[in-house]
Amino acid sequence: MKRFCMIILIVATSIFNCFGQLIINEEPIILDTESGKIYGTLRVPPTNNKSVPIAILIAGSGPTDRNGNQPQMQNNSLKMLSEALFYNGIATLTFDKRGIGESKDSMKSEADLRFENYINDVKAWIKLLEADKRFSEISIIGHSEGSLIGMIASQNTPSVTKYISLAGVAEPAANILKEQLSKQLVTQPKSVQDLIFSYIDKLENGEMIEDVPMSLNSLFRPSVQPYMISWFKYDPQTEIKKLTIPVLIVQGANDVQVTSQQADLLQNANQKAQKYIIENMTHVLKDYDQTDMISQQAVYTNPTLPLNKELVEIIIDFLKKEK
Repeated sequence: MKRFCMIILIVATSIFNCFGQLIINEEPIILDTESGKIYGTLRVPPTNNKSVPIAILIAGSGPTDRNGNQPQMQNNSLKMLSEALFYNGIATLTFDKRGIGESKDSMKSEADLRFENYINDVKAWIKLLEADKRFSEISIIGHSEGSLIGMIASQNTPSVTKYISLAGVAEPAANILKEQLSKQLVTQPKSVQDLIFSYIDKLENGEMIEDVPMSLNSLFRPSVQPYMISWFKYDPQTEIKKLTIPVLIVQGANDVQVTSQQADLLQNANQKAQKYIIENMTHVLKDYDQTDMISQQAVYTNPTLPLNKELVEIIIDFLKKEK
């Protein structure tokens, strides 16, 4: 009888452990801004009446939501990272940027939007979390474009103790845009590229462009120019150099959107930063052994494919390490 009871206890404990791992405490959280509400999700591990560290995850460019997804590109990368941190005793905040997902109504008009709006949103999230006694310290994790937003928001903010750049670029956005366009314009006359690049140079110098040809209106329409000017003025190498807190730079070797050279440049700018180049990891933080965008679509659109294991281990080790 005792042996039978012991077997039941072992089985019951195994079932509890199995299903207990699936239970993630998620709380909705809202940031009020002048232009509307920004919606997020808090995942807070059991605190046992003790404060725990929290990381703010910042999504990349485009219509990327709090989970790392876009309308035609579901991969759950940021959701998976948030859950992995939860299981290791680290709370997280993920949020839909203004204009995205649940936060779509908080979008300013295109003519009024500035890159600083995204930076200030993160600063406001930091201030909101500072008032929550459950959290002992705040770290920032920025992915892709979120890397630049996060490194600027982290500056001169005492409550932010660590910063992580995931697949972040090191060059100003104007340089990156030129590089991308030069590939797309390879079949066009050189005069077309020269005209477009001259427009980018003007915006980088803070000048508005008048009389944009209709053929280029989608890229240089008057209403989007103020945002581009506000974005182009930031140099990630300059910004990361300003950080005095511990910095971690992580880049996937098989990222077809951001090269490993960008991570090298970021580390050169902040030589105290730790840097890891992870073999086979793609831009969405999952593994794939080929480096062409077409075949990698299978990774970008697979929400069940796990994150790179080394990535998770590196981030957890960095966040838990004493300063």
